[in-house]
Amino acid sequence: MTKISKKRKDALSKYDSTKTYSLKEASSVIKEISNVNFDSSIDLAVRLGVDPRKADQNVRGVVTLPNGTGKDVKVLALVTPDKEKDALDAGADFVGLDEYLQKIKDGWTDVDVIITMPSVMGKLGPLGRVLGPRGLMPNPKTGTVTMDVAKAISDVKAGKIDFKVDKTGIIHASVAKVSFDADKIYGNSLELIQNILKLKPSSSKGTYVKSISMSSTMSPGINIDTNI
Repeated sequence: MTKISKKRKDALSKYDSTKTYSLKEASSVIKEISNVNFDSSIDLAVRLGVDPRKADQNVRGVVTLPNGTGKDVKVLALVTPDKEKDALDAGADFVGLDEYLQKIKDGWTDVDVIITMPSVMGKLGPLGRVLGPRGLMPNPKTGTVTMDVAKAISDVKAGKIDFKVDKTGIIHASVAKVSFDADKIYGNSLELIQNILKLKPSSSKGTYVKSISMSSTMSPGINIDTNI
């Protein structure tokens, strides 16, 4: 029989694991059951009734969380020299081109988001094996391949995230930090869910949102009512 730690036992005593909570209730409860010694991330897992193997049901999108992510997002701007100043002024942590392409080729991926220009994408192609599995490959659909590099950087720093359904039909996204007040957790979570609802494929039959769960680092999951 698996032994339950003292912290987990304490967390389980503060909520009902068999109950389905409203999103607003869950946004308060998650703060009560998160008891690690750091400001942990709060994640949503939204299970969809789609078949990700079908191109027209591969749900993905971007959303700007109204209260930010609470994370210090490290941005690499792979740009031509004429765009370097714009990227730096917008808050990019790393700016350049060939030297960073070489660093990535050598295994460096210590960034959260890479933003680049259409003219540079040809150089990034050979690095797909490194960037793809880490979710770092820029994509026009997520706004990370653009001529307006400064705006893209500002948006990411302000709380813009991208999300995509995985092969099991679930969208996982980090929406807040435990240090956020409950209203901010709720606001960010609602924004993500509403954006997912807008992206329902016309070819998807039956129940679109099958389940929603909220958890923080090492906390139990809270079941959330799907009737948002």
